[in-house]
Parts: sequence; structure tokens; C-alpha cells
Amino acid sequence: MPKSSHSFQASLAWDVGGLVAGVDEAGRGPLAGPVMAAAVILDDRRPIVGLGDSKKISPRRREALFDEIRAKALCCSIAQASVEEIDALNILQATLLAMRRAVMGLRLPPKLVLVDGNRLPVLDIRAEAIVKGDDKVPAISAASILAKVSRDRWCQEYHQHFPQYGFDQHKGYGTADHLAALRLHGPCPQHRRTFKPVSDLL
Repeated sequence: MPKSSHSFQASLAWDVGGLVAGVDEAGRGPLAGPVMAAAVILDDRRPIVGLGDSKKISPRRREALFDEIRAKALCCSIAQASVEEIDALNILQATLLAMRRAVMGLRLPPKLVLVDGNRLPVLDIRAEAIVKGDDKVPAISAASILAKVSRDRWCQEYHQHFPQYGFDQHKGYGTADHLAALRLHGPCPQHRRTFKPVSDLL
């Protein structure tokens, strides 16, 4: 990460004093599966090289960073909101719920929570939303990687149960192959009923 990114987080940490957690999500856009969120408190004494927006990192590198983050962070937490919660609440509220669960799952309580994007979950802790935070704040970058890898692993596992949809390839996004499988087989239990084109098929 550029030096300015570390300075950005350091200035915020100094302002509040204490531990700073980064939070991000994965899986808002797909037509199926839960939305994942992660919260990470990094250890300044154990830097991790190569953190950044998980979407810009290769799958193989993400997997390696996932293990390194889990090994070196002071603490981290991964949570989700289910398909049923997404359909009941809407995807934004379900995402914020998953983020809240991730923060609440941290072993160490942070003094400040930095969340990627422009919306904040309901927390009893000071929090700030940072647009493109996964490119600016190492702790948010780490959270984005944990959430993305967790979501991809879920897709790989679910593919074993419903291989006809190809979740291992498209990860639940509305690709041409996914839409063709939807039309042929209809929705599976993990398809989001309130998402078009799933709702159209119902």
C-alpha cells in the first residue's frame, strides 16, 4: 500500500486512541447465497504486504493473503446474512446486519470502526464510512479479502450440492450461463427470491 494509505489510517487511530477495525462486505450483487462481511484489527508490529481491494487481487493471491491475515491480525471476525434475511430485509439492510455481526464478533473491542462505502451499520462504537476504503485503509482491505474469500469458498461448497448452476464459476452473479441455468432448472433454495430475474421466474 502507498505510504499515504497507512498515514490515513494512522491519523484516524491517533485521533481516537485505541484499536481500529476495518469492515467490508462481499456478495451484494449476486443472485444467490448469503452476503458476507468481515471485520479486522491489524497488528502494526506484523505488517502484511500486498493488501488492497480484493476485486483487484488474483484468486490465488487472495487465498494466500486470507491465511496471512488470519495469522497476523490482532483479531478478525467473519459473519453473514442469509438469503432469507436478504429477502426479508432487502440487500442493503442485510449487508449492514452482516457488518454489525462481524464487528460484534471481534475478540477485542475497537475504539473506531472504519467501514468501506457510504453507509454504516448500527453500532455502539464510533464509526466512519469511507468511500473506496478498501483502496485507502489497510484494515478495510484486509476485511475485503476475508469477506471475498469466504464468499467464494461458500460458492465452491454449494456447487457440490447444485452443480447444474455453476456456482463455482460465476459465484452467483447473473452471467449468461447462470441465467440459462435458472431458466432451465428454476431457482434453487439459495437463490434470492426478491432479486430479478429470479423473481420473474417465480
